[in-house]
Amino acid sequence: MEGSWSGGTLASFRSTVSVVTEDPQLLSSLVDPFALTPGYTGVSQPPGNQPHYDDALQTWTAPFVMAVINTKTVHRSNHLLDRMYGEEFVYDEMFVTGPGEEGEQLANAMAADQSMAEDSTPPGQGPSREERERGMYDILFAGTSDNGRFAKISVHGDMDPGYGSTSKMIAECAVCLAKNPDLAGGGIWTPSAAMGLDLIKRLEDNAGLRFVIE
Repeated sequence: MEGSWSGGTLASFRSTVSVVTEDPQLLSSLVDPFALTPGYTGVSQPPGNQPHYDDALQTWTAPFVMAVINTKTVHRSNHLLDRMYGEEFVYDEMFVTGPGEEGEQLANAMAADQSMAEDSTPPGQGPSREERERGMYDILFAGTSDNGRFAKISVHGDMDPGYGSTSKMIAECAVCLAKNPDLAGGGIWTPSAAMGLDLIKRLEDNAGLRFVIE
């Protein structure tokens, strides 16, 4: 990926750390992957907070700062879809750093990185238009089913993931719901549970995303 964070994101990060420090009980909700699935707790999930060698992909991986948020959303999607992903669904997000000693060293370095905590960019400042347009990301989803079938799907975005591509995705979600109001009823939905393939088509047609079966 190529992108950067804004002062607002940094302020949110620091505020979260401050609140959890003052009230350690909130930490359990922050790290609970099933915090958004009331009444349901699935199987044990990977912690995702340490460098890890992924046997399926044969590469080292490093912790991803947004995983603690994103995993909750994915498990809520599974919950809203009546566990379509499976009762024993396991999910985590990590940075791929490569195989061998070089990959391990990079994973350890990324895990020890404190740049977000040390960045003093104030709210209201962030990447320029040129930086947003130059950004990109390449995400690989790899999964194994209960019967041992292995699949890989990549998702490519053509702008800064946080401040270019996300903006377009939010707009396409709004248009998709406006054009298809019967897709979801009231309540707090996730995009996949509410719109599914209808949204994917809009993202490919209008938001610069590509979904590819590897």
